[in-house]
Amino acid sequence: MHPPGGAAMRSKKCTSEDSSFFDLREEFAFGQGWGVECASDSRFDPNRAAQLLLDIAQEQSLERLLQTLVGRAVERPDVACVQVWLIDEGDRCSACALRTACPDQSRCLHLVAGKGVSLDGSRPDTRRFDDPHARVPLGVGLLGKVAATGQQSEIAVVDDGAEDTAAIPWLESEGIRKYGATPIIAQGKVLGIITGFTRKNLPEEARPWGRIFADHIGAAIANARAFEEIRRLKGLLELQNTYLQEEVVEAKAFGDLVGQSAALRQIISQIDLVAPTEASVLILGETGTGKELVAHEIHRRSRRHHGPLVRVNCASIPKELFESEFFGHVQGAFTGAIKDRAGRFETAEGGTLFLDEIGEVPPEMQGKLLRVLQEKRYERVGDDRTRHADVRIIGATNRDLKKALAAGRFREDLYYRLHVFPIRVPPLRERKDDIPPLAQHFVELSARELKCQKPRLTRAGLVSLQHYAWPGNVRELRNVVERAVILARGGTLHFELPVADAGLGHTASPVSANPKAAPGYLTEAELRRREVDNLRAVLDIAGWKIKGADGAAELLGVKPTTLLSRIKKLGLTRP
Repeated sequence: MHPPGGAAMRSKKCTSEDSSFFDLREEFAFGQGWGVECASDSRFDPNRAAQLLLDIAQEQSLERLLQTLVGRAVERPDVACVQVWLIDEGDRCSACALRTACPDQSRCLHLVAGKGVSLDGSRPDTRRFDDPHARVPLGVGLLGKVAATGQQSEIAVVDDGAEDTAAIPWLESEGIRKYGATPIIAQGKVLGIITGFTRKNLPEEARPWGRIFADHIGAAIANARAFEEIRRLKGLLELQNTYLQEEVVEAKAFGDLVGQSAALRQIISQIDLVAPTEASVLILGETGTGKELVAHEIHRRSRRHHGPLVRVNCASIPKELFESEFFGHVQGAFTGAIKDRAGRFETAEGGTLFLDEIGEVPPEMQGKLLRVLQEKRYERVGDDRTRHADVRIIGATNRDLKKALAAGRFREDLYYRLHVFPIRVPPLRERKDDIPPLAQHFVELSARELKCQKPRLTRAGLVSLQHYAWPGNVRELRNVVERAVILARGGTLHFELPVADAGLGHTASPVSANPKAAPGYLTEAELRRREVDNLRAVLDIAGWKIKGADGAAELLGVKPTTLLSRIKKLGLTRP
């Protein structure tokens, strides 16, 4: 969109030979500028003006406020068109024809609302009046100078009784006489300008209303922006609360880094090293090992701990919604986008974004994710505005990303960008020392959440847990403990573990590795003798105490009645 040519303020008649009029004609041709201070005639009605101010003061939406303003302004037959321009960030500088003349390429005027009506009631080419891509540099042309100086300005387009008219056909056909601009000021700061073409001269009693309108509109715009910011922050807070609730659930499920093994101490040491930095972290490990909790601890011990920790499960996002989920979208960007929505990067602003199952991100999205990691910039879907991403990235996956690299399913540059500081979370079968404290923690947690009487965790129960392979890791451990708590009814815990996976994670060895030394089985007599020897040993350890804590039944993991039956069957008596 070509910015205005820079017409100067004057009171004489404009002619086609005037260089300043040529500037005005260029400005009109590109639909730049109209003024409400001219929106009156000799029958100026202050009550109507006051009612309009009351109406716009009640608007909490900036868009509705501006549309109400321009819509009501062009209802008067003497008003040809009205526009509202607001100062915002320079976002189209590369395409601006006056880029070299722009004194400040960080800000410019943006056309945010406009409307025009012809004498016959029809609406002219709307692209001239409400083109959302229209921009005007500050200090350039009439509009830019009014915005830069904060001084009201107007031009007499056609003098009263003039025999000739201007060379712009639309001005002649519409009977345009005045073209002007009034700055919109709030709290001493210029927010933008209101501009317009009118068909009659401004009566003296209406002149003060131009400044009154601009001041009230400035306050209304500031209020509407404040309401929109409150709604945006409220939406972000609701999202963050949702993510926080998910985070708390995950933290409970993994025991808050409960454990005592050397492997866990190594993980905590790595967390303490990387947490104070801004480095990206990639957490590797099987499903259910506690990768989410490691991410939580990194965030909690970082400088960003006052900001949000937002979790994204990349495996649960539909392929076509990845970009919207990550970066957000604007209203109308696609079917179903009924309102603006903040993405996860915007929600995590100032905090940490945890990308769980990052290996599931589709290849076409990986390039955009890499750009955010490298440049810290992104755009919402359907929006031209570039936003800054003040977010730390923590990724996690249970997949072998090196195999995905070889198969072409994961970008090599993204992998190395994420792989700055990898942390491997070992499976539970490699840190069996953590099982007793984790089990005790989950017993207390489950009893409290399920509102059950706290059951008793026995030494035999812990031994059975430590002899299981745990393919589901910590998540499976919690599920097993929770089920046992429900079944125990406040008594002793008995864990139901699959027989096929019992033991130390491997199949049982034969009795003898040498087939010539002994057969690979036990006779009934040998089996009975071993059972008797084992039972005597347990009874001796328990001091022949059958029931209760540290009793023989508890050590064996059987019911006391079952143990008494076996003792009687085998004919055992206490020495």
